[in-house]
Amino acid sequence: MINTAQLLADEAKYCSFGDTVHYVNPPKIFTGCEGSYMYDDAGTPYLDLQMWYSAVNFGYKNKRLEQKMIEQLQALPQVASQYLHPTKIELAKFIAEDAKQKWGSDGRVHFNVGGAQAIEDSLKVVRNASGGKSLMFAFEGGYHGRTLGASSITSSYRYRRRFGHFSDRAQFIPFPYPFRRPKGMTAEEYADSIVREFARKFENEYHAVWDPKTQQCEYAAFYIEPIQGTGGYVIPPANFYTGLKKVLDDHGVLLVVDEIQMGFWRTGKLWSVENFGIKPDVLVFAKALTNGLNALSGLWAREELINPTIFPPGSTHSTFASNPLGTALGLEVMKMTHEMDFGRQVCESGAYFLEGLKDLQKRHKEIGDVDGMGLALRAEICTEDGFTPNKALLDKMVDIGLEGGLEYRGQQRGLVLDVGGYYKNVITFAPSLMISRSEIDEAMVLLDQLLTRAKAA
Repeated sequence: MINTAQLLADEAKYCSFGDTVHYVNPPKIFTGCEGSYMYDDAGTPYLDLQMWYSAVNFGYKNKRLEQKMIEQLQALPQVASQYLHPTKIELAKFIAEDAKQKWGSDGRVHFNVGGAQAIEDSLKVVRNASGGKSLMFAFEGGYHGRTLGASSITSSYRYRRRFGHFSDRAQFIPFPYPFRRPKGMTAEEYADSIVREFARKFENEYHAVWDPKTQQCEYAAFYIEPIQGTGGYVIPPANFYTGLKKVLDDHGVLLVVDEIQMGFWRTGKLWSVENFGIKPDVLVFAKALTNGLNALSGLWAREELINPTIFPPGSTHSTFASNPLGTALGLEVMKMTHEMDFGRQVCESGAYFLEGLKDLQKRHKEIGDVDGMGLALRAEICTEDGFTPNKALLDKMVDIGLEGGLEYRGQQRGLVLDVGGYYKNVITFAPSLMISRSEIDEAMVLLDQLLTRAKAA
């Protein structure tokens, strides 16, 4: 048994609060994990439906990946980044060849250690390739990290507020939010209207981004999450990105795709952008590449943007980038998920999960919207009218879930949820991609129980 009170007292005294966000008070301390579950010091299982913000896509303590890490630890656990090791090259080749097969473009892979750091590297790539242009387009509701550069393309002002003036802050474009679209429009019409409004910016020089005489845009790139993550797992209409990409291509604006949360099969494809029929110029990845066992991130970029002539050695650097533990794990993740029809497995589990949410919605009018792609799913918690955001109710649900006092088949249970959305009223579900049908059934029972208790609280 751990001394929870002492640990929390020490945390309050010795730990910076700047690197974390406590969702409940007091904060929850976990001491174990396996599969789809976290465990507290009393041994209570907590079904985890967010898996470390989609970093542990393949389950806690995945045996195959843990064994690969042990093997690499015993062989070559560390090496200075100016030297090479096999799995760095093999992993880069795997990703680049996969991209060439899908998009027909030669490209290269550049590694770093975290998602925000890889976003920073991508900003250097596109600034460099565009002759030093520092302005970007991004979406309202988008999240790309909290470093200074990533904050400039993340739409939340609260991440920039205390850190000076961001003269290179992105121009934020509305993201199509089907559940909250204007009345009288279909989702597809809504998406088309946003694309048309964006295209207006290039009609003449007085719309402030385009010089028709030189055919040049002031903005270097458009940063997108194909499906918004922190923004609430918002899935745009199928026609949206093809229209947007045409505007970008017509005006020489690069497309940077952020797959940090939705990559590595979360949506039933290796990359979520594959669901929308467009080709990226740069693609950024992190999180589930190593199943959360080691910090590794990276980007893929088209050859003409990143070849050694245009992006020479030393353009960026991190001591721990492409570390052998990380690249060995990443390569094993790629091999493991390509040995079978992994995407089909994810889509089938996601369809089963979504049906469970729809059934739950019929019994709780406070669930205003459910949607999903693969095992990236959402449930929007509202008031009894089924539309007005109800953050207070969801906050109660999170609190009760982490108390560990729910019941399933006569046993004590907890439930780990993540909160997202523009109004902080969306449950963003990112369960293990290995989740079983019985675990999904358990999730629905616990969610039903959680909603009932929260409404009565």
